[in-house]
Amino acid sequence: MKFKKKNNQTHPLTWRIRKDKKPIWIEEYCKKKGYKIAEETLNNMNSKEIILIIKNSELKGRGGGGFPTGIKWELMSKVNISKDKYIICNADEMEPGSYKDKLLIEQLPHLLIESIIIAAFALKAQQGYIFLRGEYIKANINLQKAIKEAINAGFIGNKIFNTKFNFKLNIHTGAGRYICGEETALLNSLEGKRAIPRHKPPFPALVGFLGKPTCINNVETLCNIPGIIKYGPEWYKGLSKSNDYGTKIMGFSGKVNNPGVWEMPFGTTAREILEKYAKGMCKKVKLKAWQPGGASTALLTEKHLDTPMDFTNILKIGSRLGTGVALAIDDKINILSLIKNIEKFFSRESCGWCTPCRDGLPWIVKILNKLEKKQGNKKDIKILRDLCSHIKNGTTFCAHAIGAITPLQSAMKIFYQEFKYSLK
Repeated sequence: MKFKKKNNQTHPLTWRIRKDKKPIWIEEYCKKKGYKIAEETLNNMNSKEIILIIKNSELKGRGGGGFPTGIKWELMSKVNISKDKYIICNADEMEPGSYKDKLLIEQLPHLLIESIIIAAFALKAQQGYIFLRGEYIKANINLQKAIKEAINAGFIGNKIFNTKFNFKLNIHTGAGRYICGEETALLNSLEGKRAIPRHKPPFPALVGFLGKPTCINNVETLCNIPGIIKYGPEWYKGLSKSNDYGTKIMGFSGKVNNPGVWEMPFGTTAREILEKYAKGMCKKVKLKAWQPGGASTALLTEKHLDTPMDFTNILKIGSRLGTGVALAIDDKINILSLIKNIEKFFSRESCGWCTPCRDGLPWIVKILNKLEKKQGNKKDIKILRDLCSHIKNGTTFCAHAIGAITPLQSAMKIFYQEFKYSLK
C-alpha cells in the first residue's frame, strides 16, 4: 500500500524519520534543517511573540488532557520572577498501549531538544528536565547522546546561538509509576518525594519544581513547536480535518495486521486508521470493541469507527481521545477478563492518597475476580455500579480513579450480558 511522501509541511513531527528507523543524530538532523528554527527564534523573536503564536495556533496538549498549550505558557509568563524558572518535559508515557512518545524520543531526540530550547526561551526558563519513563532504556541512551551532541555544538549551555540566553537540560528517569503522568505527582517524584498529587491551586506555573514557576509539557506537544513557529498558526490549523488543529500521532495495536503509529491530521476517522494503516483485523478474528487512547478510555464498538479522531468528536460519543493510540479488542477476548486486568493495573498504580482510589479499586478487582470465576451474584454487579457512582469528580484527590473506572463503566453498559453470564 502506497502513501504520500512525507514532507516538513504535511508531517512536521515525523518527516525526518529514516526508513531503517535508526536515530537521527545531530549531523543528519542539521542537514534536515534541524536547529535552524531555534536559532532564528532566539535571534529574532521575543517571549511574548512566541507565546502569542502558540496561543493562536490553539495547540492542545498531547499527553491525554488536551489543555491549550498557549494558555499554559501565558500563565507561566505572567509570573514576575526573573530567574529560577523551569521547563519539564513529561516523557513518562505509562499509559498502557501507548508508545507514540517513545517513537519520537528514540528516533528524533534532537527534535525534542530543539523544541525544549524554544519553549524554555519563550518561558524564560534557564533549566529544564526530561522526566523519562525508567523502562525506556533505549530512549534514555539516545537522549543522553543527543544532549551531549547538542552541548558540544553549543546548542545547550551559555550564550546559545550567540544570544544572552543560557540553558541547561537534564534527564531524570522515573521509578515506574503511572501516577507521575499527573504533573504535580511528577514534580514530587522529581524532587525525591513520594509520587502523590499536590493540591491545586497553587498551580505549577506559580509554585512548581522546588517551589519555583514551572511549565510541564508532553513530548509530542513540545515537538509541534518548531513547525508552528516556522510556518505559523494558520498553516498549523490548515493541517487538520476538524476543529482540533494540527496533526497527531495515532495508531492501532491489538490483533491487527500492521500495528503501529502514524502521523496524520486530526479528524482522520478511526476506520481509516484501522483499515488503511493498520490493514485491518487479523484472520479468524473480528473487531469486538476498541479503546481510542489508552486503558483509561471508555470502550467503543464498530459502529463508532467512522468517528473523527479528535478531542471533540470522541468526547461526543462517550469516550476520550487520550493518547490517540487505539487498542483493537477482538471477538476472542473475554471482556470481563480484559476489564479485570485493566482494573488490576490501575489498582496497583494507585498512589494510595485518597480512600475511593486506595480502597475502591482493589474492591472492584476482588469482585471482578469472583465474576470471572463465575462465583458472583447480582449483588456484586450492584456493588460495582455503586462503587463507580461514588468515584467521580469531587470525591477523589486526582483523576486516577476516575480514569480507572471509565473502561469498567463502558463495559458494563455495552457488554452487560457478559457480566450477567458470569453469575452463579
